[in-house]
Amino acid sequence: MRYSPEAPQREAYRVNHRIRIRQVFLIDDEGNQLGVMDTEDALRIAQEKGLDLVEVAANQRPPVCRIMDYGKFKYENKKKAHASKKKQHQVHLKEVRVRPKIADGDLEVKVKRAREFLGKGHKVQVTCLFRGREMAHPDVGLDVMDRFFQAISDIAKIEREPRLEGRRMNMIVVRTKKQPQKAPSKE
Repeated sequence: MRYSPEAPQREAYRVNHRIRIRQVFLIDDEGNQLGVMDTEDALRIAQEKGLDLVEVAANQRPPVCRIMDYGKFKYENKKKAHASKKKQHQVHLKEVRVRPKIADGDLEVKVKRAREFLGKGHKVQVTCLFRGREMAHPDVGLDVMDRFFQAISDIAKIEREPRLEGRRMNMIVVRTKKQPQKAPSKE
């Protein structure tokens, strides 16, 4: 067995003999409320049915326990968590690099790539890299950044203005909430 650096995950629910309180409010496997009873009696009823006694509301007085198949319950919860995670969309920061002396055709290719990223809902960081004597003319890089933004301004807005950080000039653009609607064609 390998050593795991994380602490073992604590169970979210107390089950069977881990329920240490004297009395519990019991709900059976069919959803019927059986009322307040001793924990030993509730555990005996659960074992007679071949199921587990699970403490579902520990903060109540007395705690609410339910008779159920705990393994099946854990499996269904895991499935629900996985399904809800699948529906979430994570926004990633994608980078497009340009140079101060970039040609118009190359800039169009970079703009097209940025439009794809924005279309998928990602943020785009536009980075202008300076080399050698290009550092003496940051205004040329700023001009390139401005041309880049003008090309995507119909679908994007600037989240962070261009700023020079060492030999790089960075700007972050994000997709605007409202997208231009295509007119429905009449046939």
